Amino acid sequence: MPEIKDIQKVLLNAIIDGEKNLAVETVVNWAKQNTFRKAFTDIFDQVLIEIGDLWYKNKLSLAQGYIAGKVAEEVFLHASNDDEFTKHTVKKGNVVVGNIIDDFHSLGRKLLSIFLKAAGYTVHDLGNDISAQEFVEKAIETNARIIGVSAMMYTTAKNIEQVRAELDKRNLSGKIQLAVGGAVFKLKPELVEEVGGDDTADNAINAPALFDELWKKSLTYE
Repeated sequence: MPEIKDIQKVLLNAIIDGEKNLAVETVVNWAKQNTFRKAFTDIFDQVLIEIGDLWYKNKLSLAQGYIAGKVAEEVFLHASNDDEFTKHTVKKGNVVVGNIIDDFHSLGRKLLSIFLKAAGYTVHDLGNDISAQEFVEKAIETNARIIGVSAMMYTTAKNIEQVRAELDKRNLSGKIQLAVGGAVFKLKPELVEEVGGDDTADNAINAPALFDELWKKSLTYE
C-alpha cells in the first residue's frame, strides 16, 4: 500500500496539473482501503496546507484552487454513500458557511461543509466572495445560530471584521456565533480575536465539535 506522503504528492500534482479525475480516483481508492475520514484528515488536510503555501508564493492559480474544491466535492459524493458518513447521524440545526468577500479559496470551506454535514448539520454553503450582509441575511433567513467564515490570506481575513460589525449593528452578536477558519488562522492564532471571531478549529475534522460548543453558547443568549 502506498505511503500517505506518496498519496499526498499524487493528489497535489494532479490538482496542479488539472487532472481532476486522477485526483478523485487516487483519494477514493485509498479511502476504500482505509476510511474516508482518514482520507480527509490525513491527505486533504496536509494538501490544503501545501496549497496555501503555494498560494502565498504566487505559484497557484485560482483555476487550480477551483479544481481542488471540485475534487473534495466529488470525493464527498463517494463518501456520502458509505456507512461511515451516513449511519447513526443525529440531525442538528442550520449553519451558514462561505468564503469572505474577495476570497476565492474553496477547498478548506468545502472540507468544513463535508464534516459538518456528516455530523448532522444542515449546511447552507454560500460559496466564495460573500459579503457580510449576505452572511447575516442568510443566517436570519434559515434561523442559523452559527456563521462559519473562511479566508486563506491575511488581507481577506481582515474583511471578516465586517461580519462582526454587521452582527453588532443588528444586535445579533452572541445569538449568532461567528466561527472563522483558514490557513492564515493557523499561522496567526491571534487573528481570531482581531477580526471578531468567536472561535476557530485546528482543522475540518475538529470543526463539528467547535460548532457544537458554539451552538450551546448561542442558546445562552435566548
